[in-house]
Amino acid sequence: MSTVVPPVVQESGEGPSDPSTVVGGDDRDKPAGPINRIYAFLRSIPTGILWLLVIVWSIPTLGLFVNSFRDRDAQRSTGWWKVSPGELTLDNYDEIFGARQGLGQSLLNSAAIAIPATIIPIAIAAFAAYGFAWIDFKGRKALFIATVALLAIPLQVALIPLLQMFNNGASLTLPLLDSTIVLIPDFNLAGTTTATWLTHTGFAMPFAIFLLHNYISSLPKDLFEAARIDGAAHFTIFWRLVLPLSIPVLAAFAIFQFLWTWNDYLIANTMIGANASSQPTTILIANLAGDFGRNEDILPAAAFVQSFIPIIVFFALQRYFVRGILAGSVKG
Repeated sequence: MSTVVPPVVQESGEGPSDPSTVVGGDDRDKPAGPINRIYAFLRSIPTGILWLLVIVWSIPTLGLFVNSFRDRDAQRSTGWWKVSPGELTLDNYDEIFGARQGLGQSLLNSAAIAIPATIIPIAIAAFAAYGFAWIDFKGRKALFIATVALLAIPLQVALIPLLQMFNNGASLTLPLLDSTIVLIPDFNLAGTTTATWLTHTGFAMPFAIFLLHNYISSLPKDLFEAARIDGAAHFTIFWRLVLPLSIPVLAAFAIFQFLWTWNDYLIANTMIGANASSQPTTILIANLAGDFGRNEDILPAAAFVQSFIPIIVFFALQRYFVRGILAGSVKG
């Protein structure tokens, strides 16, 4: 005869001795966990407060959008919240998209930087993360630690050496043999968008490998064992099993990387410099104000156009965002 064990019943007025445990049934000693606590706290926030935060967070964007349709005198005389329908005009957008300002070309340059700087790290890092997670080879752990350690290298200290390499190549002089070995030929990439997205790609790789490795290594081992029993090779497992399951984390990294490269100013300004034909929107917008800020009235329109594409990308992939950020953070 089987015996049924009743759940533990707390006396009236008494709670569990440890609030991090769940009392009752088979989950008597199951810890709640930090992720569950965060979700429980977020669920307890009233919806009205969340909408208030959304409205407050959206006020600067709304002001930027309204001022983009106002001329210089209107922007200087009154705040954007006092706008009247008669003040609205498209002159600012006509000016920034004109041939004199060249914002249309700068948007294409930003896309030429952001798209390859997003796709290439994802493609390479996904293969590397799978290898570090599920392929057993000698020195795997040491190589993974060395790769993740590259995150500690400051981006700023490498920009000038990279610019010199893009401009003059790289060579190694052997003093004893009195000879020079060319390591990297001179591709004359300085002042081009190629130098910019190559730099973004290199510095994004360690973080991409780290993020994707955490997720891929948390996938159930039984899936890989079943695939190997069926005779699947590593590439087949990666392409048909790992890649479809990794869409949330891939989308999360794509959002991060695209926003970072699209809004970057430092790397683009260092690698492209004064080459106006290759300048992205961030450099162009910084130069639109002119000397002593004489053209500050067209900055809201230019900034809104520059931020519009990242907003579209974020909302298109936002359903994967939270799932991708939390991917691999908890196992089991």
